[in-house]
Amino acid sequence: MPATVTIRLEDLLQTRLSRLAAATGRTRSDLVREALERQLALIEFSNARRKTRPFAERAAWLTDEDVFEAVS
Repeated sequence: MPATVTIRLEDLLQTRLSRLAAATGRTRSDLVREALERQLALIEFSNARRKTRPFAERAAWLTDEDVFEAVS
């Protein structure tokens, strides 16, 4: 079931959000929802990376190239 969340925005952020909504034809709610989804995904990815880093270091996977070579 969808929930309603109330947040307070500083005037400048409110203005930017409203302008972007008008310019893109999207609602402010859609833009905030998308921004929140992206930020949560970034935080979750960062947390997963932090948790798996010790395992990767033990396997000598220190760069993206190391991982790519291992899985290719």
